[in-house]
Amino acid sequence: MISAPDENTPPPPHGPAVPVARAVRQAVADGLVGPGSPVAGFVDVRGVRDSVSALRAAFGGVPDVLHTFAAKACSLVPVLRLLAAEGMGCEVAGPGELRLALDAGFAPGRIVLDSPAKTRDEIGEALRLGVALNADNLDELDRVDALRAPDSASVLGLRVNPQVGGGSIGAMSTATAHSKFGVALRDPGARERVVEAFARRPWLTRLHAHVGSQGCPLPLIAEGLAVTHRLAEEINARVGRRQVTSLDLGGGLPVNFADDRVTPTFAEYAAALTAVEPALLDGRYGIVTEFGRSLLAKNGFVAAVVEYTKDAGGRRVAITHAGAQTATRTVFMPDAWPLRVGAYGPDGTPKRTPTLRQDVAGPCCFAGDVVAHDRELPELAEGDVVVLHDTGAYYFSTPWAYNSLPRPAVHGYGCAEAGGRVRFATVRPAQTVAEISRESGLAQADALLTSFAADPAGRERRAPAGVPSRGPSPEVAGPGHP
Repeated sequence: MISAPDENTPPPPHGPAVPVARAVRQAVADGLVGPGSPVAGFVDVRGVRDSVSALRAAFGGVPDVLHTFAAKACSLVPVLRLLAAEGMGCEVAGPGELRLALDAGFAPGRIVLDSPAKTRDEIGEALRLGVALNADNLDELDRVDALRAPDSASVLGLRVNPQVGGGSIGAMSTATAHSKFGVALRDPGARERVVEAFARRPWLTRLHAHVGSQGCPLPLIAEGLAVTHRLAEEINARVGRRQVTSLDLGGGLPVNFADDRVTPTFAEYAAALTAVEPALLDGRYGIVTEFGRSLLAKNGFVAAVVEYTKDAGGRRVAITHAGAQTATRTVFMPDAWPLRVGAYGPDGTPKRTPTLRQDVAGPCCFAGDVVAHDRELPELAEGDVVVLHDTGAYYFSTPWAYNSLPRPAVHGYGCAEAGGRVRFATVRPAQTVAEISRESGLAQADALLTSFAADPAGRERRAPAGVPSRGPSPEVAGPGHP
């Protein structure tokens, strides 16, 4: 969330900023979080728009730039449609995300398809639609050769791995020696094979690289993209024409999860690129970006009810409804993905009780489902609300279905005027238990009984006593899941 303007600055047309505390209080008052709705995600609409504006301003001096949003960071159609309305393009990494981008209203020419495992059907569909495509390897270029029609409108590129090293989180570093992504440029003969691939394909006009995201410092990212720029210059010199006309810089701006500050900024990112390679953003090449987490993380939060508290080994444990199912990365890699936790009372106002060290745990049925370990917080009690900050990307939008826990509702929020009422719009309703059963094969409930009807002795297998042989079970509703 971009810092609010000072009080003498008139609010922008899309409304004033709404502090998280105000949004939480109103969400509780409106029943969006509470006994009937134990967990929900929230998207700050003003914050999203401000983040897009900051990105656009940082690249304001680049004459030809397409900013795309990495759909995997928040794969919710209403959020994607908001971003499309703000002038963004969309980066997708598979057929599901491509469908979401099209349904959200992105024009095919403003969509970029990246994936290390594109099938021939996926490549063919992208080429027919005119979606831009970055091949991940040289063999994929052979598939494009076979499938591409001469009149395809798709901009076609090749992803390379500059192999400049990794950051502090290995899983988020994609320019390492053994990364699964792109053509590894420092491997023997690889650079020459890339140049030859371009020389044989005049339609191949883009180079793509992505160094990494969380945990990768700006100088490392900048060095990897400078290597890509130098390769583009080498290719154009070798083929004797300006064949490579655009560079896809990927995304990867890290997010500060420690406090409310936005750091590093998009402006600092652009400055770091220019410091390492002044010609990178001088307009000689069209530029594509693929930011995701850095646009959405600070513009969303998860709110969850505290169901129980207990003491174990001399430490307080608060059992909440937000755990590994919505904060998967934090639960399994707590040192790499720590989250700030806010404590609110049942009325949605910040708690002022004395603090003590507590674990904040989730509802999943395994011992490691803890989102905050030994954290000093106001003493939590049954009915309180905890807030997981900076979770607008990769958290509530793509929950893990462990224990068949329902997907939480997601709501956007904003305010039309300073001091006005916070308003909400549903982005995704909470999943019902009936929907969970349908997704889990309810319509095929008898498939294993009817398809394999006899055991080796020839006896017919029957459904267990008391279990209906066919047809859906009655609709069963749980708390908050009608």
